[in-house]
Amino acid sequence: MLTARLPSFCAERVMALIRGRSADAEAYQTCDRRHQAGYEGNGRLGRRVVRVRSAYQALWAQDVCGSVPRDGKDSRRLTLGTHGPMTPEQGRRAALQVLAAVQRGEDPVADVKAGNAASTMNDLADRYLQQHAASKKKASSARKDQDNLRLHVRAQIGRKRVADKTRADVASLHHGMHGTPGAANRVLALLSKMFNLAEKWGLRPDGSNPCRHVERYPERRMERFLSDKEFAALGQTLDDAERSGAEPTSIIGIVRLLLFTGARLSEIQTLRWDYVDLVAGRARLPDSKTGAKTIHLNALAVGVLTALPRTSGWVFPGADPAAALVNLRKPWHRIREAATVRLWSADPSDPITTIIAGLRDRLERTPSVAECQDAAAIAGIALPPGLSDVRLHDLRHSFASVGAAKGLSLPVIGALLGHTQPVTTQRYAHLVASPLRQAADVIGLHIQETFRLRGEKAT
Repeated sequence: MLTARLPSFCAERVMALIRGRSADAEAYQTCDRRHQAGYEGNGRLGRRVVRVRSAYQALWAQDVCGSVPRDGKDSRRLTLGTHGPMTPEQGRRAALQVLAAVQRGEDPVADVKAGNAASTMNDLADRYLQQHAASKKKASSARKDQDNLRLHVRAQIGRKRVADKTRADVASLHHGMHGTPGAANRVLALLSKMFNLAEKWGLRPDGSNPCRHVERYPERRMERFLSDKEFAALGQTLDDAERSGAEPTSIIGIVRLLLFTGARLSEIQTLRWDYVDLVAGRARLPDSKTGAKTIHLNALAVGVLTALPRTSGWVFPGADPAAALVNLRKPWHRIREAATVRLWSADPSDPITTIIAGLRDRLERTPSVAECQDAAAIAGIALPPGLSDVRLHDLRHSFASVGAAKGLSLPVIGALLGHTQPVTTQRYAHLVASPLRQAADVIGLHIQETFRLRGEKAT
């Protein structure tokens, strides 16, 4: 049992150097640096200290001392919180509470350990979101983590104890998502980080991460580029939707900007008017997936932005003008379906064109993709997918593919897309005309011309 014969609380001013800068502990004033006269036992003065843990982080801690050794130690340190989020005054109050508990004969260190042992995966998920994701990840990434935790972790193993999780448990959860290998791998990476933090927070022994040796699923890189005919069908569909009012102006504007700039969907959705300089032809984003970024606006993109109303600070406000437009899933589905039907109807010599025209006359409207597929199946015609498999992110790939086909270099394409690593742009390398192939073509054309001239002389 820890002795209650502790000296009165004593705080001293502690300056911890962190890369040449001191942790601000000046609120602590020295009240008594020496053992009090007549203090009995081998306990030490209980002090609040600053302990440097890394180049940037320090901890407020409290030594809990007693005259009766426990586990071979006469002193254990209880971490109260991290310097920064916990102010000096908050640290002082927390330390006083710890000392008061010891004086009542309680063991606060054992209580913390018991709480750690009882922590569930739901508890770990909450702590991960609050103490890691909220401060160290982008808001969009933190939201994805929250969704993955809600859909896959909390629902499956949320009530299980963190200390009890085994590699078999993780492998079983991962295997249960084998139908969506990409999502399964994201959840595995999330769990691995959470279990690493669990070790750091004392919820599991060091080196016990159960995600180790659980193999990730191979993922097929999804790269879909629009053909010229698909570009034309999509552009005409957007024009029709704008004229008829079938889709909101904001939806049409977002899709067009994705086509004309190659920007990420999140960058266009969260675009603000104060980021945009129409005269200079650019939009400066203070933050993006890769940090600060400039979107270069060509004449088409400037035209789209110029035509938009300015009813909010957001270029594309949602139903609430104070928030950005967030969900394009349903309108994009309608747009690409209409573009697919238009693409199928583009060739007058194709039998499906006649079938679609008949459906349009009978239904007195444009038929859906499903209706066209049913009619084609009856006629024994196999239809291509059209644009039904095109994601909004594929418009970014298509923008880059056009640049590659027009002879732009990979560094230029990467700069337009905002890539910070050249390797990211290498996916478009096969689309860029090889200088060696171009040189071979030049030589071949010259030789061919020589043959032609010699043939003319011979005749």
